[in-house]
Amino acid sequence: MSHKKVAILISGGGSNMVSLAKSMAGDHPGRACLVLSNVPTAGGLQKAADMGIPTEVVDHRSFKGDREAFEEELISTIDAYAPDVLALAGFMRILTPKFITHYAGKTLNIHPSLLPKYKGLHTHQRAIEAGDAEGGCSVHEVTAELDGGPILGQARVPILPGDSADDLAARVLVQEHRLYPAVLRRFIEGETGILTL
Repeated sequence: MSHKKVAILISGGGSNMVSLAKSMAGDHPGRACLVLSNVPTAGGLQKAADMGIPTEVVDHRSFKGDREAFEEELISTIDAYAPDVLALAGFMRILTPKFITHYAGKTLNIHPSLLPKYKGLHTHQRAIEAGDAEGGCSVHEVTAELDGGPILGQARVPILPGDSADDLAARVLVQEHRLYPAVLRRFIEGETGILTL
């Protein structure tokens, strides 16, 4: 069986990356071919190296705010590995339409809210302040609209009395580690219906 190659993009500790990479074993149709970070000190890079996955760094700060030059370097670095799928896993850069178009139809992202609610940042605090009964996470296909592509999966988590944003984030993260690997596998297999956990 020829595996689909998955490039995973991170900016931090890489906990979702680890869940994705570990899931791609046995009869899974995908394999991690690259973990790339825009932050040279991202903890996930060492975790990936320890798992035998090639790593690359394209430090956005080296480009002094020239987003186009940064993304050109990003694309050339990623394309050297010829991935079939890109999985954004805590990659904290907003990508331009040029980058998104280059990988159209093969880029996934995980977002810590029940989209279309709370696009962008501070999702857990916003859900608590709104008095929502539940929070959660969504995996979606990446399009030019921020956190706006087709939803491929969602997991829900109750918001408990007295929850802080950190409390809620910790419970949602457990579900992220279940949801993202499940959606990735389905995506590689050509399943596009919404998975709910």
